[in-house]
Amino acid sequence: MRWDGNRESDNVEDVRGDGGGGRGGFGFGGRSIGIGTLLIALVGSYFLGVSPATLLNLLSGGGPVAVQQQQRPHATDPNDRQAKFVRVVLADTEDTWGELFKQQGAQYERPKLQLFSGRTQTSCGAGLTATGPFYCPADHKVYIDLSFYRLMEERFGVSGEFAKAYVIAHEVGHHVQNLMGIAAKVDAARSRGSERQANALSVRMELQADCFAGVWGYHANRARSILEQGDIETALSAATAIGDDTLQRQAGGEVVPDSFTHGTSEQRVRWFTKGIKTGDIAQCNTFEARQL
Repeated sequence: MRWDGNRESDNVEDVRGDGGGGRGGFGFGGRSIGIGTLLIALVGSYFLGVSPATLLNLLSGGGPVAVQQQQRPHATDPNDRQAKFVRVVLADTEDTWGELFKQQGAQYERPKLQLFSGRTQTSCGAGLTATGPFYCPADHKVYIDLSFYRLMEERFGVSGEFAKAYVIAHEVGHHVQNLMGIAAKVDAARSRGSERQANALSVRMELQADCFAGVWGYHANRARSILEQGDIETALSAATAIGDDTLQRQAGGEVVPDSFTHGTSEQRVRWFTKGIKTGDIAQCNTFEARQL
């Protein structure tokens, strides 16, 4: 992915190592667990909607555990290339969605992105490393612990900068849904329905965010030629690795479609592909699609 020298966003907050509890880890008690166990809990909680505390407790054999983390450089370190990458990708989403909103006669509100380590406080409650990257609609912020990228690579073999950019673009896609009023409508509908219906709506919400991530990639590449050979394949690999069905199989359990909250691997690939091939927001209407 070509990004060196591109504009960096000034909407990134770096609180790694601050008093929010970054380097000390987050508290599940006194016993430590390995990074592999943390990864399973991280991915399971983020993509399956399961509490990371519950998963960590089960995976560790019961009882309280504590996650030990490596110290990370602060973004002021000129060698902190990952943080710079995040700022560039966020800036690219700002430019892309700003132009797309402008074409529709609207103004795009740029979200903040917070880099944290371990835990942080958000308007949606406590944010933990094991929650994975997430968007909080209450404060219009994307939250990322950069260790997520390393864990994805170690557990799933998903690497490549465009795959990392896809993660950011997906969360920004939720911000776009929030600005468009989609998130509020879905939340209202979910509160009125059964758990099965709520999960089905969540799947459509997540697949639309995948499609929006693809829309960003399409326009960013047309404007700034960011894609290199193999980049799209890395993003598709990431989408495949984090499908609900794939994760449930890897966890050794039964695949239960009614419990899906993000969509199957095939669905995630299909909707991201639709976005990056067409660049058309209208093509991302998962809520009226007969087939996901």
